[in-house]
Amino acid sequence: MANRNTSPEKQTEQSQHINTSTPFQSLKDLPITLSQSQCVLHKHEILICGGYGRRACYSYHTLKNEYKFICEYPSDVYLEGHCVVKLVDNNNDKDSDKITLLSFGSNFDGDYRHTLVMKYVSVWSNDSSENEINKSNNYNQWVPFTDNQNHPIIIGDNDNYVGVRAVIGGSNNHLLFITYWEKNISVFNLNTFQVINDDTLPIDPYIYYHCFVSNSENEQEKNKEKIYEMLLFYEDIRLSIEYDEDNNNFQFYELTVCDDIEPLHNYAYVCISDTIFFFGGNCYNNRSKSVYKYLIRENKLMTFENTLPSPLEYCAAILNEEDNNIHIIGGIDNEGKELTHMKTKVRIWDASQLSKNEIKFIIQHWIGNLMIKLGWIDDFDRIIFKYSRMK
Repeated sequence: MANRNTSPEKQTEQSQHINTSTPFQSLKDLPITLSQSQCVLHKHEILICGGYGRRACYSYHTLKNEYKFICEYPSDVYLEGHCVVKLVDNNNDKDSDKITLLSFGSNFDGDYRHTLVMKYVSVWSNDSSENEINKSNNYNQWVPFTDNQNHPIIIGDNDNYVGVRAVIGGSNNHLLFITYWEKNISVFNLNTFQVINDDTLPIDPYIYYHCFVSNSENEQEKNKEKIYEMLLFYEDIRLSIEYDEDNNNFQFYELTVCDDIEPLHNYAYVCISDTIFFFGGNCYNNRSKSVYKYLIRENKLMTFENTLPSPLEYCAAILNEEDNNIHIIGGIDNEGKELTHMKTKVRIWDASQLSKNEIKFIIQHWIGNLMIKLGWIDDFDRIIFKYSRMK
């Protein structure tokens, strides 16, 4: 395994401490206790898909601050550190009312394996006839994942998927990259329904409940070569992973970061542009309330003096892009409570981050001042949105 080469200005730096204002706002308690939950964003909804020993799924409406029941996992499914991803619509229809979720997992012995999909449409519709149609079309319920001949497909072959993490990638968003206990990484082709690569991570001793994200900053440059970069963090393990789609092989690089951050796992994390934010976790059987971030371009870890209100592990983090709030959902604190739901502005932790609504306001202000009319306003919007995240 090689060390990632960096230019002089990107050499490893000592972690820094950052002051912020009071950062977290409490929201309505979860309807049930939840830890190890998986969450997916859909427009103004956060879909909360089960948790440890919990099969119920809910939609949280970010504008109403209310929850609605969606469905339950089948009764023969036992959830422990499962994974849920949103399958990518290659038509890139972000305004679509329908999305498809993929859920998979197992227990420590590789038993109770499940691979299910849900075609989701909003449960917040008041149209009763539309709701009945959706029900008859098997929307909003977990059903077996099947191939083109309608044969059930189970991802993983007696593998221990507790604490598994996965991301979608590939030239057609058809590859599922899976990292799991002890030091495994595999590639599942969602078009052929087959595992096309199994490899071993160059780590010691193991990973689970780790951080695993796509490095979107390098996507445009490397997609032309069909090379996809991912980042993996667990305690002191920090890897950059490159996958060559044409040759179907991996390259692994150790990210050497000098820091004084405790070796955490079981944390919530979210990747926003070129930054990964970490919340809480566990260090040597002690729950943490730490908050820190990793700057991908600079290869630098930075801790914050402000922290979570209380120590928390097995929580989930997700970004609401409309208002640029990070939601922290579920988890276990030192009192055993699992009803946590709070949010925090990304700008508090990173002043360069603006929400879509804030960007639109800035654009409208500029246009009003210049007294001009731009026909390419959507492209202008995207340019400003990307520029605001550059340092």
